Amino acid sequence: MSDVIYDVKDLRLSFPDMSRKPILGPAPRIEILKGLTFQIPKGEVLGIVGGSGSGKSTLGRALIRLIEPDSGQISFEGTDITHMSEEALRPLRRRFQMIFQDPLSSLNPRRRVGGIIAGPLRLHGLEGIDARVNEALDMVGLPRSFASRYPHELSGGQRQRVGIARAIALRPDFILADEIVSGLDVSSQAQVLNLLEELVRELGLTLAFISHDLSVIRRLCSRILVLYQGEIVENAATADLFAAPTAPYTQELLSAIPLPDPDQVWA
Repeated sequence: MSDVIYDVKDLRLSFPDMSRKPILGPAPRIEILKGLTFQIPKGEVLGIVGGSGSGKSTLGRALIRLIEPDSGQISFEGTDITHMSEEALRPLRRRFQMIFQDPLSSLNPRRRVGGIIAGPLRLHGLEGIDARVNEALDMVGLPRSFASRYPHELSGGQRQRVGIARAIALRPDFILADEIVSGLDVSSQAQVLNLLEELVRELGLTLAFISHDLSVIRRLCSRILVLYQGEIVENAATADLFAAPTAPYTQELLSAIPLPDPDQVWA
């Protein structure tokens, strides 16, 4: 069995530019991902970093086939899922899950926490749902009594833990985390990052962590993929990238990180 969970080759994706659409005819397209090629080994925590409009969130959604690429190839454990139909994808969906950036908008406000976590379990026809919900709450450090609460009754950090519980309840092989700590205070950020580290270790997860914050990426990830205008400008181990960034854009990102000592440099 291959040690690579994702194998991506020449991935290209574009969206229509509705601001330039003529009265008659289709809108011109803007290329968002421009021929990306990389692999994600099993068990790796990959950081995907870049500025606004770099294509990092688009790449993440393409990996779990929330959007379909124009061309190229995405292989998940040796299976080509690039243009796979929704019917064919359904058995694979439980194996790759996503944690969304804004937990409040991604959690149904009319459903209790227990029902939110149980939803994917019921969708995939799994048994022992109550036990699985309780297990997921235990794993993210929330009391089981929270199953009867609504999202608005929780803090931001607690809501994000519910989002994580929903993702791990299906015991996936791969999780995409898209800017999941950007809206949290520093204390809650640290708690969520510690939780992710524990889950990766205990469940043997492969994780792709999208962020614009290199400080957070350095804390969690073993390797970093740097995107700039839809292209990979750097793909390196975290320690190597911080010690000797080769791409000018990566150097700019590192120079923008605030340091307590103005004479200190990343090493």
